[in-house]
Amino acid sequence: MKIEWIKEYSNCLNRYMEFKVYGHAGKPILVFPAQDGRYYDFENFKMVDSVSDLIEKGRVQLFCCDSIDLESWSASGKDPRHRIYMHEQWFYYIVNELVPRIFEINHYYNGYYSDGIITTGCSLGATHAVNFMLRRPDIFKGTIGLSGYYDSDIFFGDYCDDLVYNNSPIKYINGMNHNHNYIDMYRKNKMVLCCGQGNWEEPMILSINKMKQLLEDKNIPVWIDLWGSDVNHDWNWWRIQFKYFLKHMI
Repeated sequence: MKIEWIKEYSNCLNRYMEFKVYGHAGKPILVFPAQDGRYYDFENFKMVDSVSDLIEKGRVQLFCCDSIDLESWSASGKDPRHRIYMHEQWFYYIVNELVPRIFEINHYYNGYYSDGIITTGCSLGATHAVNFMLRRPDIFKGTIGLSGYYDSDIFFGDYCDDLVYNNSPIKYINGMNHNHNYIDMYRKNKMVLCCGQGNWEEPMILSINKMKQLLEDKNIPVWIDLWGSDVNHDWNWWRIQFKYFLKHMI
């Protein structure tokens, strides 16, 4: 398997950011790390291994980005406006700096430009993956969210300004007009929301069911899949789920 490590300066974040690329060709998949995680976690937790056959056959190319959750979503006790401002700067880094590099690298190997990127992640990584697809459905054409929580309350409490609202799918999907131009774009994309019903999954179940209600109300197709009571909020299950859904996604 071809693996590439890249470190480049981000003007949005005023620091160097790192990411890893797995594979030589195929559909580009942007991987968000789990809460407070790093770009190498997907490899270390054997998530890359779980889809190695798809990578080695040139069907998918994984791009594992870095997070700044410790400065934003996880920075409880810090000024909430600054926390969400930092998240928004990270959003701009991903969309304006990393995404062009993904298309560039993927084009170099494929010989053509992909028509879009699929996002994925586990836990808070799923929150980010789904949020990015919903905010920019013109770039991100599908998402696989595994055990995500799709509101801001458990991270920001009662605090909700414009930036928190814009990064909380349950809030902005609920507030979105039925004739919003993104609705038709969502309908053309593929969306998978999955979690187990075992240990540490109860908040995620409630959140996914709320997303199901909101999306169905706007006639937006979504694949909601709740696995059994033995399926916990942990990597051993996410490996199985990722492999299963990615094969359906591509």
